[in-house]
Amino acid sequence: MALPQLIPSPSSSSSLHHKPSFNPNLLPYPLNPNPNFLSTPLLRRQRHRSSSLKCSASSFSERHHTNSKSDDVVELPLFPLPLVLFPGAILPLQIFEFRYRMMMHSLLQTDLRFGVIYSDAVSGTADVGCVGEVVKHERLVDDRFFLICKGQERFRVTDLVRTKPYLVAEVQWLEDRPSGDGEEDLDALATEVESYMKDVIRLSNRLGGKPEKEVQDLRRNLFPTPFSFFVGSTFEGAPREQQALLELVDTTARLKREKETLRNTLNYLTAASAVKDVFPSSSSS
Repeated sequence: MALPQLIPSPSSSSSLHHKPSFNPNLLPYPLNPNPNFLSTPLLRRQRHRSSSLKCSASSFSERHHTNSKSDDVVELPLFPLPLVLFPGAILPLQIFEFRYRMMMHSLLQTDLRFGVIYSDAVSGTADVGCVGEVVKHERLVDDRFFLICKGQERFRVTDLVRTKPYLVAEVQWLEDRPSGDGEEDLDALATEVESYMKDVIRLSNRLGGKPEKEVQDLRRNLFPTPFSFFVGSTFEGAPREQQALLELVDTTARLKREKETLRNTLNYLTAASAVKDVFPSSSSS
């Protein structure tokens, strides 16, 4: 079943024109990676998508070339992709371009970390990305690589060091600022977001003809900040919305934005479910 794509709340950034969708099929994966990952539908879809990944250094605008430097600036090789990686999320990649095969050979001799940064033909290359750490790799016979990466720290590009043979940038690490709402309120907000997620999954299963069963604990004792990243990773098919969530440095703001998207999704699914009950034959196709 193709899940509905819904418009975010009016409070969302006006620069975001992509309609976010919520994919419950992603929910168990980032929290409980399947050891038989090569057979999961998610990885098959992403492996197929990675076969056509292209990027260009020219998509970086002059705003990346700044003179600001500080003690926490580090150099990081970058891999622009048409997707958003969140801290804690798992990302499969197939490396086939010569420049990125060179990058992999270098990484295998160092710390196995590189920057994943969102890029598309419309909005260009983002300033904020997430470190991907290679947790498993396979070198194929034709010198291609298949990788399993895990999202780590977020970063902001401060300067572009070089563009050939692959991008290398100076970056600064990003962390969420302490929220003024207090830990108890933040925890309650995360619990509310989880409740919306469970309702969305339940209605999605019903509309898809799947057996209705109690949804498992989605939060699994995660603190609000990592949980907010997990929620954002489930908004498959809406990379610009995901990028906006990644760039936020306030956990409360991120959870509130996710709550609004989930609430819109739930309203849509509730209406669709009511229509299906009244006209069951019209929704069977």
